Amino acid sequence: MTHQLSGDELLRNADFRRYWSSAILNGFGSYVSALALPLCAVLLLKASPAQMGILGAATAMPFALLALPAGVFLDRNRKLPVLLACKAIQAAALASIPVAWWLGMLSIHWMYAVSFVCGGCNVVGGGAEQIFLTNLIGRDRLTDAQSKFTATDSASRLLAPGLAGILIQWLTAPYAVMLNALGFVASILLLRNMNGNDPKPAPSNKHPLRDIQDGILFIWGHPLLRTMAWAAGAWHVLFFGFAALSVLFATRELGMSAGMLGVAQMLGGVGVLVSSMLLKPLNRRYGAGGTMLIGVGLCAFAFAVMPLIPPNLFGMPMASAIACAAMSFFLDCGVMLFLLPYTTMRQKVTPDEYLGRMMSTMRFLTGSVSPLGALAAGYLGEHFSIRTGLACVAAGGIALTITLALSTTMRGARMAAPAALS
Repeated sequence: MTHQLSGDELLRNADFRRYWSSAILNGFGSYVSALALPLCAVLLLKASPAQMGILGAATAMPFALLALPAGVFLDRNRKLPVLLACKAIQAAALASIPVAWWLGMLSIHWMYAVSFVCGGCNVVGGGAEQIFLTNLIGRDRLTDAQSKFTATDSASRLLAPGLAGILIQWLTAPYAVMLNALGFVASILLLRNMNGNDPKPAPSNKHPLRDIQDGILFIWGHPLLRTMAWAAGAWHVLFFGFAALSVLFATRELGMSAGMLGVAQMLGGVGVLVSSMLLKPLNRRYGAGGTMLIGVGLCAFAFAVMPLIPPNLFGMPMASAIACAAMSFFLDCGVMLFLLPYTTMRQKVTPDEYLGRMMSTMRFLTGSVSPLGALAAGYLGEHFSIRTGLACVAAGGIALTITLALSTTMRGARMAAPAALS
């Protein structure tokens, strides 16, 4: 049986502290890479909008190819060895970027490959981490744990982009990626000797395809999970479309340097911090579904305003950079208010025996459509303009917000136990 930890016990538990420290390291490194990787393509490889779309699609493609079999694999194996192996592969893939740059071999196709490998590790290792955490602390403490993760994540979001901007201008973007690779190595050292609740599942005689089918049918037959699946799928399409063009827009349309972009994105960390303070009060007042709706609305607001920012707002380029930073605040706040209740709620309403398949199926249903957003935005940016591509993302965000506002299933969703909704 999963051991249930109180809020104070979470901080006294050595395994949870190691897991939390690992999450801090990986979060900090991921924020550095989130700026450094696209800047490698934009500044060093002179990537076009279409190539940036393909780069975003390469990150999301593993969800379509690996998510379903990964769920069956996770339900049949211990989780800690899986997540450690994925972190090692990610460290090696990221470290290959500065090595390739030093050898004169770095190309946009190399970036595609690294993005695909890291995306695959996020599919398998990310699922293993979420299940491992659920087993470690129990479902009742997931919201408390997520609040702690969000609070420290906001500090990373505040500091990492600014540091990334400095490192990119000082060392160039490829070497800034090495910081993330080293973070994965440190994470492995922290987690390798954990003694948390990670039992080996009982052997299954079912054919893997039958397990995959059971996972799909479980979600389809669950009204809340079914609604969350299409809502998250639509949101991922829009977010990946925005991400494919946002760095291009900031550097080529607004003329922002790597340092300016890093400082602007630091304001997103304030948005993460604000979301960590708002998460519990909003959940209590509006339920998880209402909180997710607020998050989607904030994202749509940022999507809509971004393409309207002129290169010289009020005749000052710095004013445009400040407006871009403000949208980063609203976007990051919205992302966290959408994703944290979404992640926690889907785990709380799912029985233990379905956790791996539920998570992988949800990731497949939502992530497999993400490349479409990146590719479509890249096509629009290439054949029309970057602003046109972002405007289409904004229109989709507004439509999604209105649709979810009309959904009684989503508005009424609260953090129920598996028995109440299964």
